Amino acid sequence: MPIAAEPWPGAPCARLAPMRARLTAIFLTVATALLALAPAALGADGEGLYGRTDDKVITFFAFGVIAFFAILVTVLSLLQIRLDNRKDRRTQDLKRLGS
Repeated sequence: MPIAAEPWPGAPCARLAPMRARLTAIFLTVATALLALAPAALGADGEGLYGRTDDKVITFFAFGVIAFFAILVTVLSLLQIRLDNRKDRRTQDLKRLGS
């Protein structure tokens, strides 16, 4: 009897497909149930988790969102600069070693 080869190198295992389908179905069911129950769980007479919201609360929340994204852009830019410097050092080392 010939041994069946994989259809292509790196092909996913045939047993994982049904399990992946079941996990996807379970995840979608749970997410739908949570989204359907959220308004009843978190809303009571117009109050959420924080309490009554007024203009001051909304303004400070918006300032927080602005600060978050400013800090996020700064940190990610610094990370990108560091990674670029690392890449440049690596390419210079490879050129120096003659590879």
